[in-house]
Amino acid sequence: MITTIFFYIFAVILLVSAAMVVSARNPVHSVLFLILAFFNAAALFLIAGAEFLAMILVIVYVGAVAVLFLFVVMMLDVDFAQLRGGFQRYLPVGATVGAILFIELAIVMGGWQIAPGAVQLRMSPTPSTISNTEALGRVLYTDYIFLFQTAGVVLLVAMMGAIVLTLRDRRTSRHQNIRVQTERTVAETLELMSVSVGVGVTQAGGFLKPLVKEPEPVGGNGHGQDAHGHGDHGHGH
Repeated sequence: MITTIFFYIFAVILLVSAAMVVSARNPVHSVLFLILAFFNAAALFLIAGAEFLAMILVIVYVGAVAVLFLFVVMMLDVDFAQLRGGFQRYLPVGATVGAILFIELAIVMGGWQIAPGAVQLRMSPTPSTISNTEALGRVLYTDYIFLFQTAGVVLLVAMMGAIVLTLRDRRTSRHQNIRVQTERTVAETLELMSVSVGVGVTQAGGFLKPLVKEPEPVGGNGHGQDAHGHGDHGHGH
């Protein structure tokens, strides 16, 4: 009786919080409601006896995914008013996709059939020789190993797609040229100088040679100056 009461309490909170995730106007509030939904789902897993799934849901989704969503929403300067600007323009497309998904769910739920021995199997005692975590691992990595690996590949592709779509190349960004860096020699990056006492490195001509040599002026000046302005014959002595 107590288990049934707690089940309905957690289930109602879960449904309300899930509805608030998609209906809240503030994205930060949506993420907080999502965290509340995860906690209530973990409580339902505990009631069902799946303690491993409950801990995974709290550690992975609440401790990593939801917190990451919260940091991204709070730290990025996202103009949500601009994002909602095209809502009416894309409303027919979104409504069509939503209707198709709803029809597919209705077809799946309509053709759902409970296995004949499911009730007896659910009421059977839990084997004490194997833990819940080990039983789940055997099912995932033996019977459904292909589907498990496929799900991992799908998540990897989704992560790469999110990075590509959100990557913005700014003009102020500094980029590395790996070829130029690897082709540099010691003579181009290191210069030994004898600096006198009381004379700074800048006054002595600097300590790093330029990566790209400056082109000589057209026609020359007759003295063959290098990048530092020194002539071929020293300082004119």
